[in-house]
Amino acid sequence: MNESVESLEATPAPRRRTGVRALRYAVRTPLLLWHITIHLPLTLLVVNRVGERIVWDGEHLRHRAIRWWSGGLMRIFGFRVVRIGEPIEGPALAVANHLSWLDIELIHSQRAVEFVAKAEISRWPMIGWLARRAGTIYHRRGSTESLASVAQMMVERLKQGAQVGVFPEGGTTDGSRVRTFHARIFQTAVEAQVPVQPVALRYVRDGEPNPNVPFLDGESFFANFVRVLGEPPMHAEVHFLEPLPPHSEGRRRLAEGARERIARALGHDA
Repeated sequence: MNESVESLEATPAPRRRTGVRALRYAVRTPLLLWHITIHLPLTLLVVNRVGERIVWDGEHLRHRAIRWWSGGLMRIFGFRVVRIGEPIEGPALAVANHLSWLDIELIHSQRAVEFVAKAEISRWPMIGWLARRAGTIYHRRGSTESLASVAQMMVERLKQGAQVGVFPEGGTTDGSRVRTFHARIFQTAVEAQVPVQPVALRYVRDGEPNPNVPFLDGESFFANFVRVLGEPPMHAEVHFLEPLPPHSEGRRRLAEGARERIARALGHDA
């Protein structure tokens, strides 16, 4: 009899979880559609050269609009963004560990940055289009010619006063470690003579990294998008760490120093 009772008590749990997930989709999907059809056009009205010229409370209107839209997207997906530290002012190379397509939106919710991203992202619905309008620099993976062109563009934008963001691991990870940073990309900070600010990212549920968020090789964008949209509420942490000056150290030491600071902030062995 006891076994029968225990069996009956245990059976509804998976159904409850499925029901709660369906409820999240029912609530979040209309909000997402509203954000895309109403808020996105409003954002695009000022994500242009005119918005770059208008300054509001010390920040370009274009950058403020990007932060507003990205912050809204993070909330719709159930994230409470937690910022530790402050993004530095002025031109800088922002370098971060890479977990998900959400990383760009997470950083953009706090600081508008012109990212370097793989060319495939330009074809993603909504994300690719907005990224292009936000000044994203696309590169073709495996192309030496593309790398040289991207590096030159990065140096030009840094010298013009922009902040440029990169993911030096060269791809996404599951978050269990921080991979080696490719040093070549740090040469742009040396040539432009701008600081490097390491940025550590983490998606946390119940005090632990959520393994359902990372977007890994072999997974489709749509599958990851739908899965994360149905996840329980969680924290998205963005740590803006102490910047590294560009002089004397050279690109390899900059890469190693940035990686060490990010790994330490995430509690990994450097």
